[in-house]
Amino acid sequence: MDDIYIGRQPIYDAQLNVVAYELLFRSGQVNQADVIDGDSATANVIINAITEFGMEQLVGSHRAFVNLTHNHILQMAEQPMPELKNRLVLEVLEDVEAENSIVAAVSKLSKEGFTIALDDFIYSESLQSLVDISDIIKIDLMALSDEELEAHVKKLANGKRKMLAEKVETQEEFERCKELGFDYYQGYFFSKPQIVQGQRLPANKIAVIKLLAKLQDSESSTEELAQTISQDITMSVRVLRFINSAQFGIGKEVESIQQAIMMLGRTTIRNLANLVTMSQIEGKPHELLIISMIRAKMAENIAQLVNTDKDVCFTTGLFSIIDTLMDQDMTSLIEGLPLAENIKVALLKKEGELGKILRCVLAYESGDWNNANYNKLSIDEIRGCYLSALEWASASDFLLK
Repeated sequence: MDDIYIGRQPIYDAQLNVVAYELLFRSGQVNQADVIDGDSATANVIINAITEFGMEQLVGSHRAFVNLTHNHILQMAEQPMPELKNRLVLEVLEDVEAENSIVAAVSKLSKEGFTIALDDFIYSESLQSLVDISDIIKIDLMALSDEELEAHVKKLANGKRKMLAEKVETQEEFERCKELGFDYYQGYFFSKPQIVQGQRLPANKIAVIKLLAKLQDSESSTEELAQTISQDITMSVRVLRFINSAQFGIGKEVESIQQAIMMLGRTTIRNLANLVTMSQIEGKPHELLIISMIRAKMAENIAQLVNTDKDVCFTTGLFSIIDTLMDQDMTSLIEGLPLAENIKVALLKKEGELGKILRCVLAYESGDWNNANYNKLSIDEIRGCYLSALEWASASDFLLK
């Protein structure tokens, strides 16, 4: 796997508490940007932050400021990634003009719930439409005189909009900005950008993550889910083969993904597609996939006995081994997938009812009989759930090949 890098610089409040980090393009260990192509740099920062490192690893519970070029503003407005609206602050770069398409795109992103910042901002009337949308304005101290700096604060601060002083390099500058009423501060006086190094996932695994994310999108329509599955010929064929096998016992042949969704429901088909997608991960023992299948089916079997949501339990069991399959931290992986909150809590903390079922499954799998329990189920019932899952996984394995 290739080494990858990203710069991370803290942003502070007046009490010097870290409130966010700006994520910066870095091509290596040298602590400077070396940006030749702004679009490529932005894409690298966003992809690496979300897919490779994971936001939790990079910024913890804080928000991340990310620069957006003209083209990325337009692209992101078309595909806004709503699951990240509380994590990202979108910085409109200083060379982006307030043309109609940009104002419309930034306005849409703001309405989606994203925080909008204007980077290295120098006021002109032509930019007023962007000012009106913005939540944070970043002022480069090196670009303005003392008089211009004061005039900008008076012009732009409105009580709701936050002002951020960047390139603060001395105690004197920090004190001056506090007097003027700046809310946030960034610069070498506090901290130089830290370079974080990681390793890039192989293209196959990145493709799997993206596909799993699309499959888990609860806001997609039935038609969009069917299209996502049908566009991947291999997945479509294997899902239909699964449905028409003796495992489902439907009785009549299902000929299309759309028909399958109508007959079996979105969640069932999504889970089958998830399973087929995970089977395409390369470079891992096939036994890991079998384990995920057994966990998924055992969790589903337990759910049926206690009359709870079996499809959600199947999903939880299936994804419980995704970190091992992908060679990534579970927190980073789950953050990039639009899973239901109770599934995330179960996978990350083993808490909630789903977490209890997953703990039971994992305990039985490892022979920890004292903890292989759930609700009032007997050990014989738990064993039956496991043996049934084992039989199902063995019978179903060939359908994934």
